[in-house]
Amino acid sequence: MKVSNSRALFDRARKSIPGGVNSPVRAFRGVGGDPLFIERGQGSKIYDADGNAFIDYVLSWGPLILGHAHRATLDALKVAMEKGLSFGAPTQGETELVELIRQMVPSMEMVRLVNSGTEATMSAIRVARGFTGRDKIIKFTGCYHGHADYLLVKAGSGATTLGAPDSPGVPASFAAHTLLCQYNNLAEVQAQIDEHPGEIAAVILEPVAGNMGVIPPKGSFLKDLRALCDREGILLIFDEVMTGFRVAKGGAQELFHIQPDLTTLGKVIGGGMPVGAYGGRQDIMARVSPSGDIYQAGTLSGNPMAVAAGLVTLGELNKPGFYEEQSKKVNWLCSEMRDALEKKGVPYHMSNIGTMFGFYFINQPVHSYEDALKCDAALYGKFFRAMLAHGVYLAPSAFEAAFMSQAHSEEDLENTAQAFRASLEEVI
Repeated sequence: MKVSNSRALFDRARKSIPGGVNSPVRAFRGVGGDPLFIERGQGSKIYDADGNAFIDYVLSWGPLILGHAHRATLDALKVAMEKGLSFGAPTQGETELVELIRQMVPSMEMVRLVNSGTEATMSAIRVARGFTGRDKIIKFTGCYHGHADYLLVKAGSGATTLGAPDSPGVPASFAAHTLLCQYNNLAEVQAQIDEHPGEIAAVILEPVAGNMGVIPPKGSFLKDLRALCDREGILLIFDEVMTGFRVAKGGAQELFHIQPDLTTLGKVIGGGMPVGAYGGRQDIMARVSPSGDIYQAGTLSGNPMAVAAGLVTLGELNKPGFYEEQSKKVNWLCSEMRDALEKKGVPYHMSNIGTMFGFYFINQPVHSYEDALKCDAALYGKFFRAMLAHGVYLAPSAFEAAFMSQAHSEEDLENTAQAFRASLEEVI
């Protein structure tokens, strides 16, 4: 596979961009080698600077659920672009998009549009703190909620403790208000509540973890967490930036029949354009400025380009049978992958839910970040590079989800299954 153009572009980028990339995971540090520079995408495929074509299961890290360069989305963007890129003033489209979100995610009784998932989560936490009058929050190790200072925190070894900053530049005083628990471990949540009575404003989590692979909630974890938050006056925030409109039309909360107090959404509501949203109970959201006293603002929030793409995307997702068809494709592909792994005798753990799927090279079940860290990441790196050579683009990390799109064809799935088998033969 020719990579000389990508390599030259990477060398050039490193002279003026930290690490040569504008987001760390793009650097291929977790899988070895240099990143590919992508020139264009069409349908289920991306094409790099050397002309290599790949069946894409990253899909801009999830939001391109209709595939690359979706025709109706592009047409809507052209119409919006000719009217103006941004106004910093209300538009009818903003209200229409929010109305669609409310229809599809009924727990979001009121919604505020923002520019990214990071903005959505930091705003939702600010609202939770303002509404409850409490400072502390609980998050779960391995759940990523954007790069706000107080969310860049991971657990210490073993026991649940006060967090330590996960990056230089994050004051320890910020991290001190973030309490860490193990995903799928309700006892640790209870222990933190017992240690900090009346101090915890919110519990935030990915209801299906997608930033440490794909890890569904175990048993009654979400139901018990909801009951615990109700009993203690703690707000429950579902970060559905990844799972929203991915695992079901109404997100994980529809799938598991759990209603959070606040929900955050990401770029899928803009067809991949920069956008996000947070919302929830009306009495909570009524506290957001200018209705209330909790300030949050953004000049580009609800910009007409993202709104135009979002209206097309959510309109497509609302059509009958959309999720059944995509889930059918995921189920088939995962079945083929499981069959190949078992025939080869490779230890693995695999999960799929809705349009998301993922696997680990590991000899035990995975229910938490601590479990996921035991996987063979080095083997995944070799496998990733083998799949690239066979024309399949997976996430350049052993701890990320894969995604299906409407654009993936039966031929794409069959070619992916063949590439999966061939890659296993080459690296095992």
